[in-house]
Amino acid sequence: MPIRILSVDDEQDLEALLTQYFRRKIRRGEYEFTFAHDGVEALDLILRGPHYDIILSDINMPEMDGLTLLARINEMRDPAMRCIIVSAYGDLENIRVAMNEGAFDFATKPIDMEDLERTIEKAVKQIAFVKEAQREHDQLEAIRHDLSVAQEIQQSILPKTFPPFPEYVSLFDLYARMTAAKSVGGDFYDFFMIDDCHLGLTVADVSDKGVPAAIFMAISRTVIRTIALSKLSPAACMAKANEMLCKESVNGMFVTAFYAILNIRTGLLTYCDAGHNQPVACLQGHPAELLPLSGGMALGVMPNDSYRERVIQLAPGDRVFLYTDGVSEATDPERQLFGERRLLEVCEQARALDPRAMVERVAAAVHAFVGEADRSDDITMMALAYNGGSR
Repeated sequence: MPIRILSVDDEQDLEALLTQYFRRKIRRGEYEFTFAHDGVEALDLILRGPHYDIILSDINMPEMDGLTLLARINEMRDPAMRCIIVSAYGDLENIRVAMNEGAFDFATKPIDMEDLERTIEKAVKQIAFVKEAQREHDQLEAIRHDLSVAQEIQQSILPKTFPPFPEYVSLFDLYARMTAAKSVGGDFYDFFMIDDCHLGLTVADVSDKGVPAAIFMAISRTVIRTIALSKLSPAACMAKANEMLCKESVNGMFVTAFYAILNIRTGLLTYCDAGHNQPVACLQGHPAELLPLSGGMALGVMPNDSYRERVIQLAPGDRVFLYTDGVSEATDPERQLFGERRLLEVCEQARALDPRAMVERVAAAVHAFVGEADRSDDITMMALAYNGGSR
């Protein structure tokens, strides 16, 4: 694209002078000149015509002088346009006003064409810099828009209606939330009724961050849910999900996951972990404690890996708190970890709360601990309350 220069001057001979002097650049397509003879004509061309990069304007003209034209151009707020003011030698007051009003530079009559050429070249460099900055800004805005859409899509994937199953509220209640460290994240949670007696629960964490993790998160959630709804046991579900995700994994991404099935009639919780964090159990008559893990490897790492199950018996009033490592590995400004000990303390204090309040209590504790430190990991939490008894 040529640099478009609009020359505004009521002296007719300037057109021939500029055309002759810059003929090589015009011929090579580097510069493209348009000529106007007063500010009114120039303003009309600017408003109607193509974008002009440089306005080369005399100050003293009929109809509309150069200073008025400069003021009107400033109203357009075009950051890439540069105005070079031309004035009679000695007209320092008008030159000073023009520079204060945002003129890029000035030239005096009679015009020294070599000096004007250097001034134009300097303006061209600034224009290129501004245009590149604008392109980068536009690209950044496009990325931000795409990330915003991706965030909306990701959040729409996660269940957000609580209590999720009002018809079973006498038997159990749960609440969950995911907060991404970036616009989108790799954590997810899920829950679903497998049948009238069994509730499936999942909390998982993709190894990567950002958009790649968000894509793999969506794949992983779909895979686990689809397999789980076929009524496989937790161990069988994790084994089959691992086989599928080993085929889908790219760039070494993997998923740590905790999957459990709750018999909502009896309170029996059968679970299997795939390299995930130990959930917290708040059982009647016992302080908050970490559930023993079944010892499975993260999903998507090693095909044909085997998985085992564990069971615990929940009684009415018991709570189970699931989370990703964004909770336990949250760091304060001194780089200390929030850790499992603090998590157990908070869960113990919150054991009588409903699931939403329990999650909010832990979230508040993590937030207070982190303070002004940067948060580098996604945070996902789920609290399950077993109310017990048949409907």
